[in-house]
Amino acid sequence: MSDLYARHRAVIPDWVALYYRDPIEITHGEGRHVWDADGRRYLDFFGGILTTMTAHALPEVTKAVTEQAGRILHSSTLYLNRPMVELAERIAHLSGIPDARVFFTTSGTEANDTALLLATTYRRTNQTLAMRNSYHGRSFSTVSVTGNRAWSPTTLSPLQTLYVHGGVRTRGPYAHLGDAAFIEACVADLEDLLGHTADVAALIAEPIQGVGGFTCPPDGLYAAFRQVLDRHGILWIADEVQTGWGRTGEHFWGWQAHAASGPPDILTFAKGIGNGMSIGGVVARAEIMNCLSANSISTFGGSPVTMAAGLANLSYLLEHDLQGNARRVGGLLIERLRAAAAGTDLVREVRGRGLMIGVELVKPGTDEPNPEAATAVLEAAREGGLLIGKGGGHRTTALRIAPPLSLTIAEAEEGAALLEGALASVRPSSRQVL
Repeated sequence: MSDLYARHRAVIPDWVALYYRDPIEITHGEGRHVWDADGRRYLDFFGGILTTMTAHALPEVTKAVTEQAGRILHSSTLYLNRPMVELAERIAHLSGIPDARVFFTTSGTEANDTALLLATTYRRTNQTLAMRNSYHGRSFSTVSVTGNRAWSPTTLSPLQTLYVHGGVRTRGPYAHLGDAAFIEACVADLEDLLGHTADVAALIAEPIQGVGGFTCPPDGLYAAFRQVLDRHGILWIADEVQTGWGRTGEHFWGWQAHAASGPPDILTFAKGIGNGMSIGGVVARAEIMNCLSANSISTFGGSPVTMAAGLANLSYLLEHDLQGNARRVGGLLIERLRAAAAGTDLVREVRGRGLMIGVELVKPGTDEPNPEAATAVLEAAREGGLLIGKGGGHRTTALRIAPPLSLTIAEAEEGAALLEGALASVRPSSRQVL
């Protein structure tokens, strides 16, 4: 493994991050488990950054990919593509957006980049709104709407972006307020912001912030925002790259927690729909999607192989009610983690919905971020046989837990016990967990 690490460092950019002091090579997986090159098995609670959404080596997806690869691997969007049309039809229907059109990309970054192109072209302005602590991708346009300094490497931008309060419920100037007052204050901030700026194209927002540490606004925040946006003709882009496909348990899409607003004008998706294959995309009503006056194609977006994987994966998750499983098993896992957190003063908050859970760590006895502890817990969890992620807008102090949606109750209990042990190994507490 040290040889592969040395080779990696010799040819891969320094800014491509690797987890762990001794990085691992994952060689294969099955169900909710993966194995490294040394043959060690891990319970996977991160799924390749929320991408292996259903299960590793899911037979239905593997079979669909193999069969399609045996027919044709690639053709581009210059030709009719049956799997692409079939998946687009299903996603258009599921999106809730009327008269929807679907454009496929290869990643969430590219999907958000396309959404920003559509919104700014449709509205004839390059001014945008985004949420503080947000993350939307690594392209030149998407880093410019990313409100998380750790993931935005340049101030140069094709867009003029203003940042809005509300994505983080338990930090910031309104954290002390109740939910209704919190929403009222955030709306007043938005109204004030719009009073000092020219025409705005869109607000782009994650219903639950992913890289930001799985932070959740109160239900109804974006419905309240939508009333303001509609008065100004401003579009709402819902970034569902991490929240889509039932991961939150309560809803199929994250925007549905704010359902009084109706569906967004533009919805972006990626990650889980391909269960590991490179699929992203944009859904918008026809008048917005068709506003581009120049030609455009996608060489690899809508690839027959990735579309076959997406169709098989979507069918599986709907037929097996994985959204319901995320709600049931995720609810149990959250409660189990909250009980574990009661045994340590490292944990400030356990938050999230379904199988999208954040555990925020602080310096004991304070409210200060504790990135060193987050790194230490990540390492200790790996040593115990559990893979998790980390994130957060406060110097990467949140553990990110997002297992495949087919997680069993027994695996949830096992993972919670492993994480409890990792937390205890970093800073043992005298308090007893009940």
